[in-house]
Amino acid sequence: MRITSSGLSADIDLDAIDLFDPGFYATGDPHPVWKLMREKAPAHRQTLPDGRSFLSVTRYADVSTVLRDHTRFTSRRGTVLSVLGGTDPAGNKMLAASDPPVHTAMREPLNRVMSFTALEAQKPRVKRLVHRMLAPLADGGTFELAAAATAFPMAFTGLLMGLPEEDLDDLARLATMAVAPEDAMFQEGEVGENLVTAHHELFEYLAERVGPSAGQDNLIGYLVGMDAGGRRLRHDEIVFNSYSMLLGANATTPHSIAATVLALIEHPEQYARLREDPELVASAVEEGLRWASPANHFLRHAVTDTEIAGTPVRRGEAVVAWIGSANRDASVFTDPYRFDVGRSPNRHLAFGWGPHYCIGAPLARIALRLLFGELARLVERLEPVGEVEHLTSNFIAGIKRMPVVATLRAGADEVLAAANEENRVPR
Repeated sequence: MRITSSGLSADIDLDAIDLFDPGFYATGDPHPVWKLMREKAPAHRQTLPDGRSFLSVTRYADVSTVLRDHTRFTSRRGTVLSVLGGTDPAGNKMLAASDPPVHTAMREPLNRVMSFTALEAQKPRVKRLVHRMLAPLADGGTFELAAAATAFPMAFTGLLMGLPEEDLDDLARLATMAVAPEDAMFQEGEVGENLVTAHHELFEYLAERVGPSAGQDNLIGYLVGMDAGGRRLRHDEIVFNSYSMLLGANATTPHSIAATVLALIEHPEQYARLREDPELVASAVEEGLRWASPANHFLRHAVTDTEIAGTPVRRGEAVVAWIGSANRDASVFTDPYRFDVGRSPNRHLAFGWGPHYCIGAPLARIALRLLFGELARLVERLEPVGEVEHLTSNFIAGIKRMPVVATLRAGADEVLAAANEENRVPR
């Protein structure tokens, strides 16, 4: 998805815009559309040719309300547009597709192992993976950043889940197929078949991992043994939640990396600030998350007749909260189309809001801070050497190809050469 700073386009016909179309995000630009919606139609209803419909909310306050208020807007029927008109088989079985109290019973024990404090011990491992990701820059050739960014979070998430390293590339590919089944780069058949194939292979793989993982020191083993409100999770609940962890690893982090690097290339003065002041790394990561808004939307369904942004909402109606739009709302973000590595405050919604705030956010922040800290320390300049290609998906605002070359800073060669040497050692 293009990330622009364009102003309002006077010739936009909202009734002609299809926010459901995955292709729109690969080649189009939703930002002028969302800007018009925030100003003129903050709750806009779209009906598809097959009769399915959904209400789009685009203002920060309304998006926050939809995400926060589970008594009016449920997650049980699914959380992404791909399930529009149907039901999600993960409803009330997976953390992301459940509401309190079921959601709370699963989330509270998971919080204990997914907090900043619990994950502190993982920092050395993640830093080694950062160096492994950046090591090819030492060769001076073309570096496919989008591919490297996809592999990076899967590496540390797979490690935490106890998955074999040799399986991770295939799992990353299947996870991308699941969130972008229309993208030709990841297709292995028709769109519907592509989604079914990805789901089948991922669920089959994870179902086989659940038994052997019991009692081991990893996240799948923890799910097997944890107390969820006085009971153990069933086998299908463990598989669904393991699947959610894998998809989470392949959603926010890799596309935030690529979009943030692209923003730093396009705004070299901001990268200069980051290189000169390491204290800006944390705020730069938050700005990258706001800027990228990689989870483009979240879906909810109205529990009862209600209203949002002054618009009546029927019981059972699908409501789509557009995260990318909320994160450009000028009522919350000063000069929202400006990329600013020092932006403060920055109350973005990239990890969601309310009960469903991303449980993996601490891990993602740890990884992103380590990555961008090392990038600023080791790399003087990054330059694009080919076209940036965007993912065909209405859910993930992603980049699938981004070739770059790097000019390294003094001393970086030794750090990256050591990482290259370590990668050659059989493990």
